[in-house]
Amino acid sequence: MRNSLISGCGRKRRYKEAFMIMRSMKPNVVALISALAACSKNSDLWVGKQIHCVAIRFGFTFHTQLCNVLLDMYAKCGKIWNARSLFDRMHKKTVVSWTSMIDAYGSHGHGLEALDMFEKMDGNCIPPNLVTLIAVLSACAHSGMVEQGGECFNLMKERYGLDPGPEHYACFIDILGRAGRTEEVWGVFNNMVKNKNQIKPTAAAAVWIAILNACSLNLDVPRGEFAAKNLLELEPNKPGNYVLLSNFYTAVGKWDSVDELRSIMRDKGQVKETGNSWVTVAHRYGNS
Repeated sequence: MRNSLISGCGRKRRYKEAFMIMRSMKPNVVALISALAACSKNSDLWVGKQIHCVAIRFGFTFHTQLCNVLLDMYAKCGKIWNARSLFDRMHKKTVVSWTSMIDAYGSHGHGLEALDMFEKMDGNCIPPNLVTLIAVLSACAHSGMVEQGGECFNLMKERYGLDPGPEHYACFIDILGRAGRTEEVWGVFNNMVKNKNQIKPTAAAAVWIAILNACSLNLDVPRGEFAAKNLLELEPNKPGNYVLLSNFYTAVGKWDSVDELRSIMRDKGQVKETGNSWVTVAHRYGNS
């Protein structure tokens, strides 16, 4: 019961109430994991560090799942060195631990370090899973490592016996699109369609978004419009898709289409989600 309350308070950033509940009980791993997950979501480093101190005080740092969540929290807060230091001190590293560290490097533009970590994982005989390979492909995309991304994509089936899912295809298409290799983008897409009998709409949408971004970067109007048509058929009521298409038309200079899209969004009552950032002020927690 109390663990659920702590989890709920953490998700709502009501840290004062969460700590009051924790003070009334002996901390346990489940409660700390719940609170840390909220810190990761909200990028709240200061509170996450306090929870780390509690974990050290009560001897919970031998718990692998807790360390995995701590690692993720430091990575989401941009503290890659802290995440790596914690990773190196972990007594037992699981596939989740390795994947979290690869993703930490990749999401902050350290593609070479992410690939080095993947190679060390392979050297330690820890078989990757589908999530691990998404992290590696994403790292290659963020760092512009086209050849390495292609090698990783091909190794999925050849070495690890894993069938690429739509998310992997989307990542690989993103890699090729950023490099201006639009013809290869469509080759990869055709292979995906040929090898997959049925794809969930949400997964297929990720692929069409990657293709649309590739067309936008490379000013490929006809095929970009084709991708946009398929995307809107899958998710016609998602404002983000209209914003993405508007950005595409802006990139290719079709201003009439931009105005038309904005009119459609107004008629449907759709509003672009407002961007936001979390900022911790004066090392305090409480309601915001």
